[in-house]
Amino acid sequence: MKNFVMPLLLGATALTAMPSNAHAQDQDADVAALLEEVRALRAEVEQLRGEVETAKAGTADTKIAFKATPEMSTEDGWKFKVRGRLMYDAATVDGPDAINDPGLGFANELRRGRIGVQGEMPGGFGYKAEVEFADGAAEFTDAYLSYETGNLTVNVGQLNNFQGLEELTSSLHTSFIERAAFTDAFGFSRRAGLSAEYAAGQFLVQGGVFTDNFADLDDENNSVSLDGRIVVMPKMGDNQLHFGASAHLRDFNDSADSVRYRQRPAVHTSDTRFVNTGNIAADGQNSYGLEAAGIFGPFHVAAETHWMRPTGVAGDNPTFFGAYVEGGYIFTGESRGYKGGTFDRIKPIKGFDEGGFGSLALNARWDHLDLNDAGIIGGVQNAYQVSLNWKPLDYVLFGLNYAHIVYDDAAVAAGTDTDYSVNMIGLRSQIDW
Repeated sequence: MKNFVMPLLLGATALTAMPSNAHAQDQDADVAALLEEVRALRAEVEQLRGEVETAKAGTADTKIAFKATPEMSTEDGWKFKVRGRLMYDAATVDGPDAINDPGLGFANELRRGRIGVQGEMPGGFGYKAEVEFADGAAEFTDAYLSYETGNLTVNVGQLNNFQGLEELTSSLHTSFIERAAFTDAFGFSRRAGLSAEYAAGQFLVQGGVFTDNFADLDDENNSVSLDGRIVVMPKMGDNQLHFGASAHLRDFNDSADSVRYRQRPAVHTSDTRFVNTGNIAADGQNSYGLEAAGIFGPFHVAAETHWMRPTGVAGDNPTFFGAYVEGGYIFTGESRGYKGGTFDRIKPIKGFDEGGFGSLALNARWDHLDLNDAGIIGGVQNAYQVSLNWKPLDYVLFGLNYAHIVYDDAAVAAGTDTDYSVNMIGLRSQIDW
């Protein structure tokens, strides 16, 4: 019996042990699978960590400064910002009762509405592209590629062709709602071409070859001009002086057979031109300008003259003339900005953002335009202007303008009278970024 029981017990024990071994094997397989998943997750985490570190390394040198708009830059030479401006004008023009013209009376407009981008790239390259929307159709203003090496900058594209101090100073930083009369009357505008600027210390030389504005270019427009400007800008202690001269030689090359010079009454809201030569048959035009300015603490002065001479005119070639003299004083103690041969931004010492008042400037100007010469009677304008400009912040401006304009031989007759005066009051609200 004993011999029979012992094998039976051993067999039962073996049968009991068999499921336990199978269960242990299953547990080992589950643990191995779990460990494999952990190893896979760890590998994914390490990969993600590497990608994050790579991304951090690529953006660690990126800096963002905020000056009315974000300005991004990197240590290896990339820079980028969005730029723009909005200028809303409201004005009234009061003339003789004998003149029945819709350009008189009250009017308002979006004077400028621009949006664009500006930036720099490694290797000395840069760019600027800005589009104007104020007239209801999108048109490029500045649109060019630049290359800078040392003191030399080369530009290709559309930009101002170095006409003079008043024209080259941004509309954001001029003393009055509109620039001096001759800048518009003589057709100063941006044109496409190839140009270069050399700046060294107090000397600036600019020159280029230009065609026409992008909006006017087509397969029949083959006009070309040579334009140059020289500026000396010495410092005397804290005072900034400015002296310059420019020359412009333009050939229409059959793209036009006439030219016209005319001007509004110191504000763009009126389309009435009280001085106007009408169309003059010509094959080109040459012009020359002189400029001088000084900034002495809160006081500034500026003056320019410009002569415009259409060429190829039957009989004598006429020479038309424009000039202005202005002075200004900033009551709150700031100085007018100056940079690269032009006036620049006035920056309030203590703006609204710091609990201050901002800056307040008073300016006065005599603005002269003579469109009478060689038998052409376009009229003579003498404008006596005053402006009060308040900047609560660096990038916000409110400007109040008044002009008393005296006309001789005006192109618009008041009954039978062509010698009379006109008054203009205008207000500008402006922001830029």
